[in-house]
Amino acid sequence: MLRMRLSARADYALRATIELAASPEGHVTAEQLARAQQIPAKFLEAILTQLRRAGLVRSQRGPDGGFWLARPADEISIADIIRAIDGPLVGVRGERPENLGYIGAAEPLQTVWIALRANERAILEEVTLAHLVSGKLPERVQQLAGLPGSWEARIGRLGVAERVPRTHAS
Repeated sequence: MLRMRLSARADYALRATIELAASPEGHVTAEQLARAQQIPAKFLEAILTQLRRAGLVRSQRGPDGGFWLARPADEISIADIIRAIDGPLVGVRGERPENLGYIGAAEPLQTVWIALRANERAILEEVTLAHLVSGKLPERVQQLAGLPGSWEARIGRLGVAERVPRTHAS
């Protein structure tokens, strides 16, 4: 029904833009990005086109060509990139939460979905490419990631819990 899912396209777009932000030369070819992040090159080219159309990256052809960020890394949030690739952050059955209507006992669900979107925005709009490149995430993000259970999966549809090993320091 409603999940935070990140498509492969959005994941690849995030990884590619982080590589661009980390590049000391300022521009990188699509081939270099694909190699650095192990992304299929043809798939990445289509993603870079979407990012260019969204005004997040710029490109130039030729021997000195490549891709680079269209704005400084501290002005591009994770949310900007996800929206450019996948559209709105939270949807229920393909609808924006403010366009939903529930009746009876289910009426409060709309408020829950709006709150979920607000919470998701609070994180994804705050974290920029500059944060990711520096490895210095905002304090609120570090606190949330450090909460008990944050690094553990919950019981899913099949009644099986998968433990996720913690790989980052809090």
